Amino acid sequence: MNDEVCLLIVDDHPVVRDGLRGMFENAPGFVVLGEASNGVEALERAAALDPDVILMDLRMPGGGGVDAIRELTRRGARAKVLVLTTYDTDSDTLPAIEAGATGYLLKDAPRDELFTAVRAAAEGRTVLSPAVASRLVSAVRAPGNEPLSAREREVLALVAKGTSNREIARELFISEATVKTHLTHLYAKLGVNDRAAAVATAYQRGILS
Repeated sequence: MNDEVCLLIVDDHPVVRDGLRGMFENAPGFVVLGEASNGVEALERAAALDPDVILMDLRMPGGGGVDAIRELTRRGARAKVLVLTTYDTDSDTLPAIEAGATGYLLKDAPRDELFTAVRAAAEGRTVLSPAVASRLVSAVRAPGNEPLSAREREVLALVAKGTSNREIARELFISEATVKTHLTHLYAKLGVNDRAAAVATAYQRGILS
């Protein structure tokens, strides 16, 4: 059995990709299969290369990491996604984990910690940097601070634009009753009672930007 971990590196900065490639290629037990510069390219490369682990940045022009993670999850991809980013805010962390990321590390993580995290991710174990772990625990424990689903965030974004329930239903190809259900759920998660408060709270928490 080959116990080498095969990697796909996804980052919009060539210098970062080069640095990560060099680091892993010089360490025993890792093979870098390829690179991608955004989420769209990552999906193509993942399908072609079938890596064990995808090191995924989040904010990239031309296709962000969270959308790519969500699509990989939808496709039932074998690869585990380990987010490697400079951002640890709730608006980045929670959607990435919710989308299906196996782990979440910050780019200032020591080299050995990164190697250990990649091996753990390959085995399907969750890996979180201490800062992210404490943030997630706080988010779970805080009342009215449950992360919104992808669909709830879509509904909320349209509400923020002043779109009516009927128009939201038409745009998202769902019924008005379903829109109302999503609104009820997101109001409960945000701890609010109406559309205006939901939008204000979402901006305050960085869910909308």
